[in-house]
Parts: sequence; C-alpha cells; structure tokens
Amino acid sequence: MTKHFRNLGPKGVIHDWRKFKLESEDHESIPPNKRELLRQMSNPKSNNDDTREKHGRKMSTQEYEMIQEEDESCLRKYRKQCMQEMHERLSFGPTFDAVFDLDSGEAFLDVIEKEHRLTLVVVHIYDDGIRGCDALNNCLTCLAAEYSTVKFCRIKASATGADERFSDDVLPALLVYKAGELLGNFLSITKHLNEEFFAMDVENFLNEYGLLPEKEIAACPDEEENADVE
Repeated sequence: MTKHFRNLGPKGVIHDWRKFKLESEDHESIPPNKRELLRQMSNPKSNNDDTREKHGRKMSTQEYEMIQEEDESCLRKYRKQCMQEMHERLSFGPTFDAVFDLDSGEAFLDVIEKEHRLTLVVVHIYDDGIRGCDALNNCLTCLAAEYSTVKFCRIKASATGADERFSDDVLPALLVYKAGELLGNFLSITKHLNEEFFAMDVENFLNEYGLLPEKEIAACPDEEENADVE
C-alpha cells in the first residue's frame, strides 16, 4: 500500500518519519516502552490539555534520543519512498532501479508505446554467445542504479519477432525511446566502444548524443552510514 507524506513543514516531516518508522518496524523486536514512545510520538494528540502539556515538556529530550537510535536502513527506505513520491508529484514520471527483461515482441511494443511520456526507455537487444552482449548487460545494470528515471530493458533478438532485422551481425543493439519516438538506434554498438568497456564508457557514449538525463548522485554505503540525521 502506498504511503503519502503530505506534511511538508519541519515538524510534519519528523512526524511522518516517526509514523513510517513505527509502521515498518518488526514490533516483536521493539521493547514495549520504546514501542509506546514511538506510538505517542507518531500520534501526539491528547484529549487532555494538561497531559498534552506534560508530554510536550518531556518529549523534547526523549524525541532527540529516539531520533539518534533510529535504524539507518529504515531511514534509507523512508528517504527513497519520499523521493519517489516527490518525483511523481512533480510529473518527473516513475522511477526504476533495475534492468527489465522483456520476453516477447508485444512486451517490447508495450514498453515503447505505453510507458510514461517523460520516461526515457533504453532497450538492449542481445543474444547468447554474441561478443559484448554480456558486458553491455552488466553495464546497464550499473547505470540503472544511477539513473532512476530511465527505464533500462533487455530482450533477446529471437523474442522481438523481428529476427531478420536484428541478426547476429548487428548485435548488441541499443535503442532509445521517449514518448514512443525513437531517439537513438545504435546497431553493433560495441564498434563504438573499446574492446574492453565499462558502464562509464556506455554512459559517456550516450551522453555524447545527449540522451541521458542529469545523473542522480547516490551516496556510497559508507557515506550513508556516516551521514547525520538533520
């Protein structure tokens, strides 16, 4: 079920984070006193003004301690979900984090014609045993993690229904679409790359044609572990 984070002020964001934390925690693993405190923090309303005042006076220190203790992996999930919802609200289109396998010509056409109008679609047409295909698949896996607004896909030439067009001598092929329009058609793309190539080489090649959006810099795991929660 999709959760919506609508409170945009500082207090609202903290409230949403605590509510997300409470809902995503394994309740069996939380001590009862901590679970009750999380519940109070995620729903601070009280029918009694005096009780609310007392909780308000006590909560500042408790809240600070709780924030310091929050599980980092849960915080990363919260950040990712907030960013995804922000992307969708601002009409940036959906976000992705993997390479999608297409198993038929119909699936190939669907991803071209039915994807969000703002989504860039990159399709790798490959076949087993063709030089460069495995390497390009690995490169696209890396790029998919760095360009979340791009939908990277791959499909075997034999599954496209257009074997005569995608014969072995034009593989690997890389096709780029947006809003149903073909923006890039690179047959035998390895001819434009070094014999040994990496994700950065493919990225630079696509950028030469202005096909990739601005990269979203993701923090390394070590950097995330050292990041302070503001």
